[in-house]
Amino acid sequence: MKKILILSILFLLISFGYAQEKVQDSTSVYKKRVLENVEVDFLTSYYTQDGSNAAVTGGIGTEELTDIAPSFVISIPLNDDDVLTIDASVSAYTSASSSNIDPFDGNDLADPFQASSGASSGDVWINVNGIYSHSSDDRNTILSAKVSLAKEYDYVSFGVGGTYTKLFNEKNTELNVNANVYLDKWKALYPIELSPFGALDVGLNSRFFNQHSISGNSNYNPSFTEFDSEGRNSYTLGLGFSQILSKKLQGSLALDLVQQEGLLSTPFQRVYFSDVDDSFIENFHLADDIERLPDSRFKVAVGGRLNYYINETFVLRTYYRYYFDDWGISSHTASIELPIKISSKFTLYPSYRFYSQTAADYFAPYEQHLSTEEFYTSDYDLSEFNANQYGFGISYTDIFTNFRLWKFGLKSIDLNFHQYERNTGLKASIITGGLKFVLD
Repeated sequence: MKKILILSILFLLISFGYAQEKVQDSTSVYKKRVLENVEVDFLTSYYTQDGSNAAVTGGIGTEELTDIAPSFVISIPLNDDDVLTIDASVSAYTSASSSNIDPFDGNDLADPFQASSGASSGDVWINVNGIYSHSSDDRNTILSAKVSLAKEYDYVSFGVGGTYTKLFNEKNTELNVNANVYLDKWKALYPIELSPFGALDVGLNSRFFNQHSISGNSNYNPSFTEFDSEGRNSYTLGLGFSQILSKKLQGSLALDLVQQEGLLSTPFQRVYFSDVDDSFIENFHLADDIERLPDSRFKVAVGGRLNYYINETFVLRTYYRYYFDDWGISSHTASIELPIKISSKFTLYPSYRFYSQTAADYFAPYEQHLSTEEFYTSDYDLSEFNANQYGFGISYTDIFTNFRLWKFGLKSIDLNFHQYERNTGLKASIITGGLKFVLD
């Protein structure tokens, strides 16, 4: 009886509180919805690159790659305060370098500068994010939670995270904290010539070597072991501060911390040692080992933005970031963008970005590592290099959504082109486009 009474009192208190809240809501002033209507974004990009320092073939060979990545983002207002966003994307690529995981499965002679036409020449990456966001009545506090899932042939990733945002000083000051956890699982793929020396432990007696003749050092006997663990966990923490400094000037600062643990090496990236005799099949240098890197990495990035409203036509946007990690890499990123409003609906976006970094402690070019080293890689993403990126974009915006497609009004169109060049020889181009619709 006592339990029933307590439960009854709790029920009445809850009911009274709910009823009182409904009364207050009905008599409160009008509250603008966070998002008035459903918004739908269709985005797509086409990326292409080429170079001669492929990590799959130990720092030499073709880096040719093309990628098409369409994505779909829908933002749904659940009520005045809550928004659900679903972001789904697909990336379909063909890669000359990854095709050389098995360079012998095509019809041409195996060669690091020649793409193989086999099964490893392409793949599809799928990613889905779900974000739930809640804003307080005064719109000064925003809480959001995120769940993500990514899948590719050789790995799967699951992530969860959240963001807390607080606005002060009549919304002139903003603070935010975000944290994420990503749990990844590899399905390790190894260079074809090393697999017989791993778990199979059959060496030169394998079917693969019975079908191919070795030139150079015919006593090919790499010291190769497969990875014991194929998991990788990443933990991120971000802090942000934004301030409106004047009617024309706005600045922001950001600090990002990342801790990674587990398999941080890429299993199919080859390494060649200068103190081991070379062995070849056709024109292809057989691997001495694969990339081996520490099982932990701590990254720190601090950056800032400064945006200045020049006049009704020009806005100056600048950005700088400094990065370092415990693998020995430090980098500087600086960019500038000058949006030019040429009419009430059209804006041009010329931009420039400069990037430079030092090499990781474990990097050395093709055939310059020693077999006595503990860690080694010939991935030029971890080398010392400088890069320049030039960009140009154009956007069309119509807040009145005059153009209609069924029940959807077209709100904006964006088209951008960027050209990227490293002093190592890698060159890349990307074209991106987007359409934003609003559902009435």
